[in-house]
Amino acid sequence: MSASDSSTSRRAAMADAGLDAVDRTIISELSRNGRLSNTELAARAGIAESTCLKRVRALQANGVIVGFHAEISPAAIGLHLEALITIRLHAHARGDLRRFQAYVEDLPATQRVYFLAGDRDFLVHVAVPDAAALRELVSDTLSLRPEVASTSTSLIFAQAAGSRGI
Repeated sequence: MSASDSSTSRRAAMADAGLDAVDRTIISELSRNGRLSNTELAARAGIAESTCLKRVRALQANGVIVGFHAEISPAAIGLHLEALITIRLHAHARGDLRRFQAYVEDLPATQRVYFLAGDRDFLVHVAVPDAAALRELVSDTLSLRPEVASTSTSLIFAQAAGSRGI
C-alpha cells in the first residue's frame, strides 16, 4: 500500500466515523503537535478561534481526542535500555487476562502494553537502566508469575520513526 493509498484509507475511515474535513485537520495537526495554540490550530484548520475551541472540546467529549501528553526520552532519565517482551500465558490463565494486564501496566519499567491476537497474548515495551535490570524484570518478575507460559525479549536498538500523526 502506498503512502497516498494509506492516507486515502485514513480519510475514508474518519469520514465513516462522522468526522468532516475540519475535524480531520484538527486531529491531524494535534496528533503531530499537541501543544499547538488554539490560534495556530484555528489558522491551520481555516476556521475562527472560537469555532476551533468548540470543535476540539467536542472531539474530546466524544472520545476522539483522549488526552495530551509529553513524550519523554527514557535515556534522558537514566533508562538506557529498551526492549519489547512478548508474553504467552498458560491456557488455564486466560480468565485472568485483565488482572495480568493490570499487573504488567503497573510495573515501573512498563512503557506500553498491547493485548494481542495470535500465539502471544501481550507485547510489552519496557525501559530499564541496564541489562541487569532487564534480566531481573524478565527472569525474576515476569517469568516467575504462575500465569506466564513463556516470554521472548527483543532489544530496541533505535526507534526508526516517531509518531506520524493521524
